[in-house]
Amino acid sequence: MSAVWDFADFDDHEHVHMFRDRASGLTAVIAVHSTHLGPGAGGVRYWHYPQRAAAITDALRLSRGMSYKNAMAGLPMGGGKGVILADEGAAKTPELLAAFGRAVESLGGAYVTAEDVGMSDADMVAISKHTKHVSGLPVASGEAGGDPGPLTALGVYLGIKAAILQGLGTDSAKGVHVAVQGVGSVGGGVARRLAAEGAKLTLADVNLARAKDLAEELGADLADSAAIMEVEADVLSPNALGAILTERSIEKLRVAIVAGGANNQLATAADGQRIHDRGIVYAPDYVINAGGIINVALEYLGQGSREEVESRIHLIPGRLAEIWAESKASGTPASAVADRMAQKLIGRG
Repeated sequence: MSAVWDFADFDDHEHVHMFRDRASGLTAVIAVHSTHLGPGAGGVRYWHYPQRAAAITDALRLSRGMSYKNAMAGLPMGGGKGVILADEGAAKTPELLAAFGRAVESLGGAYVTAEDVGMSDADMVAISKHTKHVSGLPVASGEAGGDPGPLTALGVYLGIKAAILQGLGTDSAKGVHVAVQGVGSVGGGVARRLAAEGAKLTLADVNLARAKDLAEELGADLADSAAIMEVEADVLSPNALGAILTERSIEKLRVAIVAGGANNQLATAADGQRIHDRGIVYAPDYVINAGGIINVALEYLGQGSREEVESRIHLIPGRLAEIWAESKASGTPASAVADRMAQKLIGRG
């Protein structure tokens, strides 16, 4: 395996740590991209990787995205990410969660963890028994914190509405056809909000039963998870895993807008130019999906109520509009405009 700084996605990360605990079976990566604005904050995902190098790549890409996300959301937090490598078929045990909590604590506050793919708020409670550098814990009604999924969904929904105004010239989702890829906590929440406004929906998920149940609930159409990106619609909303916008997939898009909650949707920086060249309105993922981190960051910092969280989330459409305006004026892809803004905020511009 190459040294971590030889990975294509290494971007002057401040820390990259590998953890192994034989007793619990924990194998994990924690990457801290930047602490320029504060501790590196970002969730931990529990995922099976056929090759361990892919887990390191994920941690590098996601932690950089968190630096940009937190900066663009106006949070006093840097960017970090944890990845726990799940052995195929193995259970996620209390011992494994305890070992990860100890790993987080060993970094002395440089990294603050929270819930991500494959993890739950109950897992955060278990981890919190071994480190104070954790957020996304159950909280009393009306307070910041708890499950970040619904708050991420709120921000994505508001961002889609902003993109519809930008790309279609209407301020309503009524009658707008949205193809939703991934209907878990975020994608499902987005779909329900859009359906309530009268949008036409086509849903897809690798968990076919989940997609089918939601389609029946909302009166939506159902598509195969492999074909959803080629559905003819007004909006494609990716809400599953990343790197789905590639040279090949962008050529096949039949939408005017791409706006969704998945992290790292662009496989490469060049794909931002490709989607721009096609005239498709693109909502940079780390701007539109910041609702969850706003929630858990304010919880960790002890700042704000749920009302304050939602107030900050409602600023997301304005940030997107600023990015699109600059993109139009300069001819620069929206993805590059957002990157440039974020890099300046973290002292790398």
